[in-house]
Amino acid sequence: MRSREQVIWDFVQNWLKKAEEDLEAARVLVREQLSSYDSAGFFCQQAVEKLIKAVLVRHQIEFPKTHDIAALLKLAARVNNELADSLREATRLTPYGVEFRYPGDYEALDSSEARRAVDIAEKARHTVLSPLQPYLDAGRP
Repeated sequence: MRSREQVIWDFVQNWLKKAEEDLEAARVLVREQLSSYDSAGFFCQQAVEKLIKAVLVRHQIEFPKTHDIAALLKLAARVNNELADSLREATRLTPYGVEFRYPGDYEALDSSEARRAVDIAEKARHTVLSPLQPYLDAGRP
């Protein structure tokens, strides 16, 4: 039977793994010649959302089912205000997680904006992993 600490560690690992998969999908999409890069934006938003949720799980902060990066950062600020502040730019990805998934009144993401979204997600990855690294390096309890 897993201990509480092992369950938490496993969930953190799972959130980070899913974030990596989403970020990799976005990277692949921005390398292609597409008519729209909406899916790349979606995967960037998903990656950042999951990275923040990994932090929240690590610190046992409950979060609602939401795609709102600003709302998740507000929760993350409870344990690491500096981290939350440094991820503020990522809030611009929130619309890519919801609005861009369905037909609507918006312009499709172009390759330049998609590359910017990937850059933001890459920065978020580094920003989240840096304070988590000692916890991750210690290994599963």
